[in-house]
Amino acid sequence: MTAALLRTDAAHYRPWVKGSQSGIPWAGQTLSSAQFVYYFHVMTKSPWRRRIERANILRERHSFAGEILGFYVRIASFQEDLHQDLNGTLGRTGDGSFSGLSSAAASELVSIFGSFLSTIEKYGPTALVEVSKNLRTRGQPSLAQLLSDAWLQPAPLDAETILVQALLQPYAEWLRSRAPVSETQQKYAVCRFCNRKPSFGVLRQMGEGASRSMVCGFCLAEWDFRRIVCPSCGEENDARLSVFTAKDWDYIRVECCESCKTYVKTIDLTKDGHAEPIVDELASAPLDLWARERGYAKLHGNMLGM
Repeated sequence: MTAALLRTDAAHYRPWVKGSQSGIPWAGQTLSSAQFVYYFHVMTKSPWRRRIERANILRERHSFAGEILGFYVRIASFQEDLHQDLNGTLGRTGDGSFSGLSSAAASELVSIFGSFLSTIEKYGPTALVEVSKNLRTRGQPSLAQLLSDAWLQPAPLDAETILVQALLQPYAEWLRSRAPVSETQQKYAVCRFCNRKPSFGVLRQMGEGASRSMVCGFCLAEWDFRRIVCPSCGEENDARLSVFTAKDWDYIRVECCESCKTYVKTIDLTKDGHAEPIVDELASAPLDLWARERGYAKLHGNMLGM
């Protein structure tokens, strides 16, 4: 990354937004017919379709991210099909819990495991291809146990579990979408559904400023979280909380805590309303490299373990 990162004092950072930069209307704005068509077109796409389209845009914009985003596009396409299948097969039973992988879900996921591995072996990086080939040697009982273990693993470190969780992710998102919504604000950032730490944060327009939320990288639950507080240790002293941005990624904040030496990337949708946070977080890997070179540890890895 050629651009140097600039520090922004957390206590004085407040984005002031004049209207919507994305073309998507905010509360209080008047819709023209053209804006309404655009808004309806965006909102009627599936989440995976929006993510795939964003990944393709970022592949052209950032050549260094071409390989990883190309792989993500293939994974997301598979996940979209899987989500639709799960909705059809499991949607009738309502079976499932975050406390353990249900037998019905495990059976369904084991049945398509081979197709998932074929996608990995065709489009994935060499390291994951080798992991995939090793997984093929396992029998169905072993794969079912692997799925159950990965379902309960909050912070996987090995490539095998990370790969398996990519298969589990659409089911986690489907299950979370059927759970009751809670508006409870937490001091520490832990997903109330699957008990995982967030993979990234999001800033959304609220009045003339922006509200902050944390997003789970597994089930994609999103919940409100205070602006001036570390999501890892709860530090509230703004002098210990640093925010960095880079010229090439001016809408992505690297939020670092000097007390626990962790960081989280936050996608500022008031600066780029076209961003798909899960994709933009993945594409901005140079920011992760920058943070780690300076001694910060990521709060939680993304779906590809980065």
